[in-house]
This record gives sequence, structure tokens and C-alpha cells, in this order.
Amino acid sequence: MSVPGPYQAASGPSSVPSATPTYEQTVSNHYPSPPMPIPGPTMGLMTGPDRKDMNLPVYYTQPVPVPNANARAVQTVYVQQPVSLFDRLVQMCCPSCSKMIVTRLSYNAGALTWLSCRSLCLLGCVLGGCFIHVCVDALQDMDHYCPNYKALLGTYKRL
Repeated sequence: MSVPGPYQAASGPSSVPSATPTYEQTVSNHYPSPPMPIPGPTMGLMTGPDRKDMNLPVYYTQPVPVPNANARAVQTVYVQQPVSLFDRLVQMCCPSCSKMIVTRLSYNAGALTWLSCRSLCLLGCVLGGCFIHVCVDALQDMDHYCPNYKALLGTYKRL
């Protein structure tokens, strides 16, 4: 049962290096790269790597933009909180004109108005007294409008 299998470590010298190479050993294994040309016009006599003079043609190089790995695109998102509309004027930021405004109110007959008219009609106010609730603002629904653009911002319903 001492036959080595694929799951057992082989005995003997290891082919894996015992320590990582130093910086000098790593750098000495690579050849130095030739210098990059300097941006701008270049002409005339230049000395080559073998110390002989070379006559090079005129050329112009532009610097290569270096991409920034840490650059992030920033997008700002404004989220408007829902505004609670009441039975009175409300100060808010208008979504139409993006200004701080105080809403303008408009009264409309709503469910509470007609329910109170029907209940008074059933109690005996048949001669028109039941319609008095249509004239009372405290029983009507309210529409809130922007005073600048006349846009409907919301409705406050009593019932």
C-alpha cells in the first residue's frame, strides 16, 4: 500500500524554487527598453546605440494620453420627496419650474360634498338647503397649482 498515487506527494528533491528571486535578479534578466522619443520636432544628427552618427528625417511626435484607471463618471440624480398636500397652502419645489413656490388653491366639489348633500336631502332639506354644502370650501376637495406655470401639482381629497 505504499504505491504513490496522484493524491500523494512524491518523495525526493522538489522542482519548485525555495525562495522568490530578488529585485536585482529579476531586473537583470530583462533587457532595457529603448528610450521613447521626446515630443516635439526632431531633426539633424543623432547618435545611435552603436555610437555612430545617424542622419534622421524630420518627424513630430505627440504625447500619448495616459488613461486614468481611477477616473469615475459622476452622475447626479435629484430625487424629489413626495409632498403631502393639505387643506391649506403648501410651500414646495415645483417639478415644472424647479423653483420654491407656495401653491395656489382651487376648490372642487368632491365625494364629501355630495355625500353631505344626499344625507341632508334624506333628512328633509328638499327645498335646496341640501345644496348649501357645495358653497362651503371646508367640505370640498382642493387642487394645488403652481402659480408660475399653472401646472396641477396634486389634489387633496377630503374623503
